Amino acid sequence: MNRSGRKRLALLVVAGLFLFTACGGGPPAQTGDSLNVLATTSIVADVVAQVGGDFVTLTVLLPAGTDPHAFSPQPQDAAALADADIIFANGAGLEAFLPPLLESAGADGKLVEVSAGIELQPLPGGDASTGDPHTWMDPNNVIVWTQNIAAALSSADPAHAADYQANAAAYAASLRALDAWIRAQVEQVPPANRLLVSDHAVLGYFAARYGFTQAGSITGSFSSEAAPSAQELAALEDKIRADGVRAIFVTEASNQSLADQVARDTGIQAVWLYHASLTEAGGPVPTYLDFMRYNVNAIVNALK
Repeated sequence: MNRSGRKRLALLVVAGLFLFTACGGGPPAQTGDSLNVLATTSIVADVVAQVGGDFVTLTVLLPAGTDPHAFSPQPQDAAALADADIIFANGAGLEAFLPPLLESAGADGKLVEVSAGIELQPLPGGDASTGDPHTWMDPNNVIVWTQNIAAALSSADPAHAADYQANAAAYAASLRALDAWIRAQVEQVPPANRLLVSDHAVLGYFAARYGFTQAGSITGSFSSEAAPSAQELAALEDKIRADGVRAIFVTEASNQSLADQVARDTGIQAVWLYHASLTEAGGPVPTYLDFMRYNVNAIVNALK
């Protein structure tokens, strides 16, 4: 997976648009202009592209393969936010780097959190004020994303509101079909085997929707940056043995050496998942739909 460079996607406009300002309005754009839209992650960007279609120019802030928990913005990132008309973020606390970046760019009023309105799952070991930010691990939550994206684009560009709403409806139908496919695949996994251990607590929404238990994680946290103690690792390994967990799922954000150690110590397999980034066009998961199919196939094949 390419971790270098700054990924840029461009979708050229074919019609006149209205400029969206931080105040939510503005003068009509000239024909041939486009609405400049920035998305924090490639997953958010893919859904924005599905809804925005040919009426937006889209920039992705985080390069492919980047862990949002560990991202350190550069000065040019503040400039990208300043240039954007709308900034789409996952929200729910995922992009901890974003508030100071928005402030420095003077772009606070441009932010749309696509996870707004989703009831957040509690985090293992978290306090009552925190929730799991990995909302996209359930495609039903991404349907909410499409609604939030369509509403923001329609407000910015009323001339194409019907197009945005139609695009959102069509993509939501694809997400409902994905949900039905996942349910059929999960039926291959015996209920006793539906135990998920991962490098960090990323699978909560998937587990809750499809009848799995998120049995533990290496970091003991929603963040891949947390560092477990030796005692915490030993307790996790004891739980894996006692519960008969069949696999540990590791992502692009994992501490690979720790994951390999747990797998070796417990005699189970370590299975790769994608968690916060798509690949580029030639890779295994260039779209969100591909991302979920890949992950579900990996989970089912490891546990059935």
